[in-house]
Amino acid sequence: MATTAAKTPPQRTNAMEQFIWEGTDKRGVKMKGETTSKNANLLKAELRKQGINPTVVRTKSKPLFGASGKAISAQDISVFSRQIATMLQAGVPMVQSFEILAGGQKNPRMRDMLLDIRDSIAGGSSLSEAMARHPVQFDSLYRNLTRAGEGAGVLDTVLDTVATYKERTEALKGKIKKALFYPAAVIAVAILVSAVLLIYVVPQFEEVFKGFGADLPAFTQMIVNASRFLTAWWWLVLAIVVGIVFGFLFIYKRSPALERNVDRLMLKLPVIGMILHQSAIARFARTLALTFKAGVPLVEALETVGGATGSIVYNEAVMRIRDDVSVGYQLNVAMKQVNVFPHMVVQMTAIGEEAGALDTMLLKVAEFYEQEVNNSVDALASLIEPFIMVVIGVLVGGMVIGMYLPIFKLAATVG
Repeated sequence: MATTAAKTPPQRTNAMEQFIWEGTDKRGVKMKGETTSKNANLLKAELRKQGINPTVVRTKSKPLFGASGKAISAQDISVFSRQIATMLQAGVPMVQSFEILAGGQKNPRMRDMLLDIRDSIAGGSSLSEAMARHPVQFDSLYRNLTRAGEGAGVLDTVLDTVATYKERTEALKGKIKKALFYPAAVIAVAILVSAVLLIYVVPQFEEVFKGFGADLPAFTQMIVNASRFLTAWWWLVLAIVVGIVFGFLFIYKRSPALERNVDRLMLKLPVIGMILHQSAIARFARTLALTFKAGVPLVEALETVGGATGSIVYNEAVMRIRDDVSVGYQLNVAMKQVNVFPHMVVQMTAIGEEAGALDTMLLKVAEFYEQEVNNSVDALASLIEPFIMVVIGVLVGGMVIGMYLPIFKLAATVG
């Protein structure tokens, strides 16, 4: 009966609410703040225990828009992982830890999730079982590591390792996004500036050119024609561009074949492709090292590692490695067969297997390739700047030259 009761899902009859309160302390000094509590009466009692005489206690009003709060991001989970690991290592009980962390959350969605986990744990569930109620925020890798830590009695140590893993993974993702976003943003701004020139500036020059009474140079005429078209049909051009972007994204999310082909194309791009390769290898090595060190069996660990690489090509390769390992192949032999891992990675894995220190070797591989990503991103920034200058020069500078060609021609004729 006790076991059955422990597995019964808890009822959220007293959901936590956010209250705004005002009051005075024993010296008569006015105080105010925001606190999470089950109801106003409990909050008043808690304030009086702290020596505060509450004068106003009211539920915090929710904004008209975005009342449910922003979506929980991977960065939020990374910060939470470090916080819960620190609190458990400090000896704070788990239920109380979630209570404290929930009270400090500004995002209602994050707060509600932490309170739901707290209630599940208070009702007898393990942490990994409570996290399973939120599979989007806590993937199978996170839950498997947590379950392994619970089984071995070293949950605080495992969560500390997971926190470090999450922090490194998010830092690596940030590097990749920076490498891809910077050139795309600059080129987008250059195209926007060119469009503004075509719609608002070129027509002014066209009025001046009409007074010349002479034929315009071919390059200038081409720019004028483009300006006329964009001025008359800008809404159509915008609709086509938006339609292409959203259409591509719609098909991309629903077509595994397109997603796979785009991933393969990205990996073949100069410089950027190399960064994506290095990033996938670093994630593979660090994730596998972490799961293996936590005591997760190798085949089971490989099932969760593939999705952590951030690449469909590498995910499919890891699944083939898992199948080979499950029938008796050594990990390094299976990695060599898929033909996506560099020779150094395969050899380091082989040495780790022979020495019985696979997790240590994989961590060294991860650190090496994470550093390679950092170096490659810095190199990309240096290489991309001349390319960006050329793009801006061709788009904006070419347009300016085209507008001044008739003036130069007129000056030469007068001279």
